[in-house]
Amino acid sequence: MIDVDWVEVPAGTLHRGTPLEEIDAVVARHGDLGLPLSYFLKEAPRHSVEVPAFSISRTPVTRTQWNAVAAVVALPLDPADGPDLPVDGVAWDDAQLFCATLRDATGLPVHLPSEIQWERAARGDDTREYPWGDVWDPHAANTAAHGVGAPVPVGSLPRGASPFGVLDLAGNVDEWTRDLFAPYPGAPDGVPVVEAWANDRHVTRGGRYTQDRDLARCARRHSLYDDQRGAGVRLVLDADA
Repeated sequence: MIDVDWVEVPAGTLHRGTPLEEIDAVVARHGDLGLPLSYFLKEAPRHSVEVPAFSISRTPVTRTQWNAVAAVVALPLDPADGPDLPVDGVAWDDAQLFCATLRDATGLPVHLPSEIQWERAARGDDTREYPWGDVWDPHAANTAAHGVGAPVPVGSLPRGASPFGVLDLAGNVDEWTRDLFAPYPGAPDGVPVVEAWANDRHVTRGGRYTQDRDLARCARRHSLYDDQRGAGVRLVLDADA
């Protein structure tokens, strides 16, 4: 139905999140953005998680790919110009239907990524801050700092590749995961049980072209911001989902 460039992510250990004792330093590194401590506490504490092998799409779903499937199952079409631009503003339920349609058409176990799979694809075997490493690079991700002010074609910023060669995990479009927001086990006081303010409480990752560098971090997690009508879509193959 559509061609997907799958990247194999081997089984391995994900060092998920951020140690509580490092949160103050993370907040200080982003002091120029004026962000509250509560934004970052949701990443704590750090856990080491064994992750089975899976495959993930190298880039987010494009508008062309989305429309090819949407036309079959009466999903909302993306009317914007730019076939290689990532689809954006997709409701979570529609993203789920997109995956289900691909499963039915191909027989492949296509799903949205879990939070753990997304962070494993972004972070690899170490504790890097961003998919490409520990040093912020405003031109490795299409965030506000990149200065374009609009989505760019998928795969346009190869210097932002993750350890496994996955692209666009930071910036361009926020990406859905299949998980509802919940505090990590052992989370510090002040982390909400649910983010009741959100348009949708499923976790998104990676940030988008209008947002700042804090959202490009591998560990950053949040529900859908209330000024967003939806998010972008990345796919995984996961027989156990």
